[in-house]
Parts: sequence; structure tokens; C-alpha cells
Amino acid sequence: MTIKEIRKLTNLSQADFAHKYDIPKRTIENWETENEKNKRECPPYVAKMLERLVKIDFNIADDETK
Repeated sequence: MTIKEIRKLTNLSQADFAHKYDIPKRTIENWETENEKNKRECPPYVAKMLERLVKIDFNIADDETK
């Protein structure tokens, strides 16, 4: 999952997501940008950890456990 897809699971804005997970808002913006010039990739291990944490925090079933 991308960071944007993970954030959308929460229905939080970039600012609220950044605040909840103590990530600078600008970092979230960079990870989600469509502009190739300014795009910064989120490290895959960070995305995986955030996905797991969001699923726990928001009580979302993990497809891997089914």
C-alpha cells in the first residue's frame, strides 16, 4: 500500500495523520506528491509499519490473517 492509501483508510487529513503518527506534515506531502520533480519515496519498511499500526489503531481487518 502507498502512504496515501494507508492514510485514506483512516479518513484523516494529511495534517491530522501527521499529528497522530508524529510525522512532519511536509513529509506526508512529499510521500504523497504526484509531481515527479518533488516526489520522495516512503521507505517500504516505514509504509509496512504504518499500515500495520493504522489497521490496529482503526480496528481494520488485516487481509493477511484471513
